[in-house]
Amino acid sequence: MVKLLIILLIGLTFESTGIVFLKKGMNQVGDARPVSLVEIGRVLKSGVTNRNILLGVFFQALFFACLLILMARSDISFLWPLTSLSFVFATLAAMWFLQEQVSAIRWIGVVLIMVGAGFISYSEHAKPKPMAPAAVAPEAPVRP
Repeated sequence: MVKLLIILLIGLTFESTGIVFLKKGMNQVGDARPVSLVEIGRVLKSGVTNRNILLGVFFQALFFACLLILMARSDISFLWPLTSLSFVFATLAAMWFLQEQVSAIRWIGVVLIMVGAGFISYSEHAKPKPMAPAAVAPEAPVRP
């Protein structure tokens, strides 16, 4: 269980790092205004050559690899809600690296997400463990 949570935290760190790089890259590329094929082409061309966007995609891919490892080793009903902790990581990353202002109401939402993730983590500990099969004694040899 501890290993899974460590992989999850590493993955969420990768995801938040990727989000920060993607946001920085999109700030450099700019909006597609007006929306037209030419403008969409410009944004795509700028995006695939932008260092920050490429780093963002790389870190998102690392998160995806962690997610695949976790899916192979745990129940999805346990794992998927815990990925909502990415909202906490992303909010902190936005504050620290993008200098975004986070209002009190957003922090209340972050706290509620953390409480929900805590309930889910607790539910994994409270889940009844499957019983090990009873040891079967070897049969005595039959005498004629």
